[in-house]
Amino acid sequence: MDIAIILIILLAGTFVTFFSGDKYASRVALSFSILTAAYSLFLLLQYHTTGAEYSIQWVASPNLNFSLKLDGLSLLMILLNSILLPVIILTTLPHKVPFEKLLYSLVMFMSFAMTGVFLSSDALLYYVFWEASLIPIYFIIVMWGNGDKSKRRQAAMTFFIYTFAGSLFMMAAIIYMYSKTGSFQLMDFYNADLNTTEQIWVFLGFFFAFAIKIPIFPFHSWQANVYQRAPLIGTLLLGALMSKMGLYSVIRWQLPIAPYALHKFQGIILVLCIIGVIYGAIIALRQSNLKRFFAYASLSHVGFIAAGTYALTFDGLLGAVILILAHGFGIVGLFLSAEIIHRRMNTTQIPEMGGIKGVAPKFTIAFLLMVLASIAIPLSFNFTGEFTIMYGLYQVNIWYVIFIGTSMFLGAFFMLRMYQQVMLGEWTFKGAFKDLTLNEGFIFIILIAVVLFFGIYSKPIVEIVTPALQEILVYINR
Repeated sequence: MDIAIILIILLAGTFVTFFSGDKYASRVALSFSILTAAYSLFLLLQYHTTGAEYSIQWVASPNLNFSLKLDGLSLLMILLNSILLPVIILTTLPHKVPFEKLLYSLVMFMSFAMTGVFLSSDALLYYVFWEASLIPIYFIIVMWGNGDKSKRRQAAMTFFIYTFAGSLFMMAAIIYMYSKTGSFQLMDFYNADLNTTEQIWVFLGFFFAFAIKIPIFPFHSWQANVYQRAPLIGTLLLGALMSKMGLYSVIRWQLPIAPYALHKFQGIILVLCIIGVIYGAIIALRQSNLKRFFAYASLSHVGFIAAGTYALTFDGLLGAVILILAHGFGIVGLFLSAEIIHRRMNTTQIPEMGGIKGVAPKFTIAFLLMVLASIAIPLSFNFTGEFTIMYGLYQVNIWYVIFIGTSMFLGAFFMLRMYQQVMLGEWTFKGAFKDLTLNEGFIFIILIAVVLFFGIYSKPIVEIVTPALQEILVYINR
């Protein structure tokens, strides 16, 4: 199977969307996103546990190759990206925006870059895709974001500076690895002979880049303001997909390369992750803006995922992958709910809401199901991931489980408290509040179906990703 075709589809979709003009751009982008999702499902049907590789020479000297690798881990990330892409486009499709051809072509290009990150097995190619994903989200925030333009620019610039600075540390680590191996190939990095000092510096170079992107406490200070200022489509790309680039990259690029440094810093990083989980939950309780509330809730959830990756056990890694997928679908439902309220009531302030259940019963049920999934109620997708992560952490130290377990109670408290304030109580809004449209209802059906199905039956995910995680664990434990 030719795994490069999915990149060709997305890149072609970028250009065709732009040149189709504002009148047809949204529908063209949606068509190419559906085609991308269909091809990713084809890759799933054709997939074998051995995976697939694609490589052609890019530059003769130095030896650079356009190298792609598909295994169970990258396949799941591509499925997440490609299936959520049409869903994300659908959230904005019914609403006219200025310069549509530019907006949707940027969305397609960003998906192209993220897919490249998930597939690259050449470090320099990986870095090119990693950096390329920054460009579209910067312009999406500046041109279509919320609030006045100066605040949008400030948020976008803060995000760009933070992530670009982290990327420079990663580039330094990649260049050093090339100096040691004479190659940018992933497997050569895995097999590099590094002494303890070299491992520490390489490990930290990758860590700063990924910790900012995820983000891990205390590298999170850019997140809430950026999520608030970004338009819905930008917030969904950031929260559902771009943060997963960092989590995926920890597993693929950081953990197997420097095992000594990994075990040396494991305790410190796990403490930071757990602090982030609890901190995000506590700060969310103090938010009056619904989008900022969900931003800090997301910080808490991704901290949970990061803790699973740094547990360095099979169950920790498996739980992290499951929760990556669950969080991707769940966060779309939460931010879409916030946007629906904003569009109807023209506010994101929680104290100005209340009583919506009496006028929009369909939305009330859909929003409740997404809230329950986010707090990892049993039989939900999130529950499977969080329970597996906690079991993985238990194999390291029971105290990690005790502390991170408190976040589950905090999460349930702050999410249900928010739902009560927003949806229950008396209806005081002067205008009308329309229930879910056909388009919005269709999106919620997709999200809820995924959350419930894989919460009950996650075996296919486990079977797909297990060989890839076992291979990575061999290098972690060497």
